[in-house]
Amino acid sequence: MKRTGEFVLGLLGGIFGIFGAFFALFVGGLGEVFEAEGAETISGLGWVAILFSVVGIVASVIVKNKPKLAGIMFLVAGIGGLICISMAYILPAILLIIAGIMALVRKESAQNSKAVNN
Repeated sequence: MKRTGEFVLGLLGGIFGIFGAFFALFVGGLGEVFEAEGAETISGLGWVAILFSVVGIVASVIVKNKPKLAGIMFLVAGIGGLICISMAYILPAILLIIAGIMALVRKESAQNSKAVNN
C-alpha cells in the first residue's frame, strides 16, 4: 500500500522540527551569552528535540515497510518534541502526530492482503 501521505507529513515534520530545535539552540545560546537563568536547559532540550526530529525522519523512511512501528515512532517524536520545546515545535508536532495516527489507522487494501496470502 502506498503511504505517501504519511511519508510526506513525517518528513516535513522532521525537517521543520530540526529548524525549531535549532531555533531553541539559538535562543539558549543567546541566553548563555547574556547569563540568563535556564539557558542551559533550553539548549539541552533543543538537542533532545533534534533527536526526536531524527526519529520522525527515520520513521518516514520505514513507513512503507513497517507502518505500525513507524506510526508509534511518529507519535513518540511528535509528543516528545512538543514536551521539549513547546512553542518552537507546534507545527512539527502536529504534522508528526497526524502522520502517526494515519499510519496506525489505515488498513491495507484487499489486493495487497490477497497477494500476500497467495
